[in-house]
Amino acid sequence: MAVGQVEANLRQEGRRRVAGNTLAFLKNHAPFSKMGSAALQLFADQAQLAFYPAGSEIVGPDAGNVRYFYLIESGQVQARQAGEVTVTEYSILSLQAGESFPIGAVTAGRPSTNTYTALEDTFCYQLPAEFFMQLMQTSPEFNLFCTRYIASLLDQSRQQLQLQFAQRANEQQTLNSPLAGIGSRSPITVPPDTALRTALETMSQAGIGSLVIADADSKPVGVFTRTDLLDRVVLANVPLEAPISQVMSVTPFMLEEHATAYDAMLAMATHGIRHVLVTDAEGKLTGVVSERDLFALQRVGLRQIRQSIDGAPDVTSLQQSAADVRQLAFNMLAQGVGAEQLTQFISALNDALTRRVIQLNLGNHNFDGIEWAWLAFGSEGRDEQTFSTDQDNGIVFDPPDADAVDALKQRFLAFARDVNNDLDRCGFPLCKGNIMASNPQWCLSLNEWKGQFSDWVRMPHPDALLNATIFFDFRPLYGQSALAESMRVHLLVQTASSPMFLRAMAKNALDVEPPLGKLRDFLTDLEPGQPGKIDLKKYGSRIFVDVARIYALAAGVHNTNSIQRLRLASKRLSIRDDEINAVLEGLDFIQLLRLQHQYLEGEPGTQGDNLINPDSLNELDRRILKESFRQARKLQTRLKLDYQVN
Repeated sequence: MAVGQVEANLRQEGRRRVAGNTLAFLKNHAPFSKMGSAALQLFADQAQLAFYPAGSEIVGPDAGNVRYFYLIESGQVQARQAGEVTVTEYSILSLQAGESFPIGAVTAGRPSTNTYTALEDTFCYQLPAEFFMQLMQTSPEFNLFCTRYIASLLDQSRQQLQLQFAQRANEQQTLNSPLAGIGSRSPITVPPDTALRTALETMSQAGIGSLVIADADSKPVGVFTRTDLLDRVVLANVPLEAPISQVMSVTPFMLEEHATAYDAMLAMATHGIRHVLVTDAEGKLTGVVSERDLFALQRVGLRQIRQSIDGAPDVTSLQQSAADVRQLAFNMLAQGVGAEQLTQFISALNDALTRRVIQLNLGNHNFDGIEWAWLAFGSEGRDEQTFSTDQDNGIVFDPPDADAVDALKQRFLAFARDVNNDLDRCGFPLCKGNIMASNPQWCLSLNEWKGQFSDWVRMPHPDALLNATIFFDFRPLYGQSALAESMRVHLLVQTASSPMFLRAMAKNALDVEPPLGKLRDFLTDLEPGQPGKIDLKKYGSRIFVDVARIYALAAGVHNTNSIQRLRLASKRLSIRDDEINAVLEGLDFIQLLRLQHQYLEGEPGTQGDNLINPDSLNELDRRILKESFRQARKLQTRLKLDYQVN
């Protein structure tokens, strides 16, 4: 035998022995001890044993994107967190034989956030990143092990978020809050020489119970309230042409902006007053705090809000309830409530508010004897409303005979216009796409809805697919729910017998991909006019929602909520629990980020957006966001395979 051949045989025998030793080592450590033989062999064939003398750095943030998954064979490694941002629950951690690192970094394909140093002479198995990813895809046990690690990071992120919001909630809710953030910040004022009639007209038009009288320098010189009207004007027989200064209280109680709500409450109790004027350091008026404002700080609770909604006599009362819903939802966010429960909670209270608006308007529109239902579409139809949501609604009715359809539709349209306008007054903006019950297109008889659904399924052109993403997520909010159930049964029968439609839906759902970059963590230039930002709805939650809808329609799932759809559909489609749980955690985190952003970044009284700058996130949230987008990509990959979409 030639010398070269002998050497080659010896090398091969050496590799075989090393691989055998590696397999023996792996079988003594989790999760490898539970992995299949093919996966273990892959690890043994591709991993190399490397030596690191005591004190040497194995991998750190400056080494660039992590190239290897490390498994300690012998020795000890110290993990030390780099930088000032807390991204794990530890700052220094000691790792022993059988432990591995850096899972998050090699999964995300980015630099490590920790510095790993050998504390003593150490041997590590080094598995190249591409084979690590191959193991993730082929070994359920290894995938679960790594996914749980990511889930532990998610828990840590939630704790940070909870702490951040709890501090903010505490600042907003307690009587220690500064007056600068309480009550009316744009109080209406008139000069002292204003005629009494003009002042009263001003109060009536603005719907306010008190009026501040201020001089030319915006400094308060008096206050006039509705209570003063009886004693100082009517009973005193003061003509309406008299100046307001003649009947105003000339010594209004004032506090500066840095005073607290407690100071205002104490002043009201001490002086028997119902309003405190708020001024800046120069004595200029900046706000008014009423007894009602202080009461509101103490009364935001679920039971009270629900009672106030159900008993609201008019839309004006419901406007306050809508604000209370937002405040209570924020409090729940601060308490660590998950996005799934929180969005369902917001939807439930918004449902109650919408029903009350409908009830109030039914006083002017009589539909006795007619079967009909108010339908919610889109995010409201899925029980997934966030802080920012507009109206998506419609009406279904069942006419006594075909000749009555047109006349009934006109009556329902008039009713719907009133409801849509009142919902707008309560903080649910009119839909820019006119997906509202007051649009004749979406105020249809039961047969018309069924015919519409059949047309979209039979001819899945782009408009039909777009409509399907909105109108197939429906549920009844008021009226005969059996009509909506009849629509759903009809829809599921149609889609179950139309695989081409579901394939077209799948192709449509794959048009938008998660914003993951090959060279950068995130693609932040996808939205025109919004450089550096990511639309978390368009490139995040929508991906999960679209896939959930398709699998629900394919599996005959009646639920409309995306998480419920994915859970139920995964059972019927034999998707593993750990796989679907990782997907749901990704969706949950993206929804949490949307809620956080909409509340913290949105201006009071305005609708927040879904545009976040990933650079503004801490390192932990960036890591989890990237993993969440990876779960979205994973879900799309499965959809692509299931429906054979290229």
